[in-house]
Amino acid sequence: MSRSDGHGYGDSAHADDGPYAGGQTRTRLPDRPGDPYGGARRGGRSSSRSLITVVAVVVLLIAAIAFANRSGGRSPAAGGGGTADKPKAAATAATGKQPVHTKTDGLPSGFAHDEQGAQSAAANYAVALGSTDMFKKGTRHTLLDLLYTPDAAARLQKPMDQAYSADFLNRMGLDADGNPPTGSTFVSRVVPVGTTVQQYSDSSARVAVWYVGLIGMSAKTSTDPVTSSWKTWTFELQWSRGDWKIVSDSQKAGPAPVPGDDRAATSDEIRKATEEYGGFTYAR
Repeated sequence: MSRSDGHGYGDSAHADDGPYAGGQTRTRLPDRPGDPYGGARRGGRSSSRSLITVVAVVVLLIAAIAFANRSGGRSPAAGGGGTADKPKAAATAATGKQPVHTKTDGLPSGFAHDEQGAQSAAANYAVALGSTDMFKKGTRHTLLDLLYTPDAAARLQKPMDQAYSADFLNRMGLDADGNPPTGSTFVSRVVPVGTTVQQYSDSSARVAVWYVGLIGMSAKTSTDPVTSSWKTWTFELQWSRGDWKIVSDSQKAGPAPVPGDDRAATSDEIRKATEEYGGFTYAR
């Protein structure tokens, strides 16, 4: 498992070419100095012709406003007396429902037996599986037993232990038990951006979680600073023992937005933010 695979738990899929993969930004330069749109300069127009154009635009605007007021804001397709359909909520809009009312070993549990419950479960499971607990054998086994079906947990335990080998942990700057050096803070977080249901039935669901991940070592002398990555984590869920459980999961890179011009924080700022800002229980 490489450094870039820090959040690649489960059966990772190959990264698909996203809309930003290999993209290039083209900037059109002006054809002539002083022309910001790069177009050819046009000859001068008379002031009278410009005045006529302005007057025509104003008349059209007044006519449009009068027509809108006369029609009472009705859509032409709504028919007499009816109102247009209200815009539907966006796919990532929150419902306002509480995701769960119980926790097991500090983790949300008892999700609703519906599509919203499956989405909430997937988002919270991604957060748990993307945490620093996965880098310690004891807490990793606990997470597998809590979040996966019994068969899946038994199947994954040995491969997971092999993936989080002493060599891998050493490359992440951790000791064999998954602990960072004294004075350093290891960061591993998954922050869901949105979820979508790709398939659903009363007994199973396929839910994809789009997220941004943070991983790295916060230390003054760290050669592996905290970086961010954008990925999509897809969970195959099964309704088992009164809750949603993971049967299998896979990841792919992106979609990643264009990076902004944010100033990179210092190691000390990242350490303080990690200690001061806690996580959330995610609801669909």
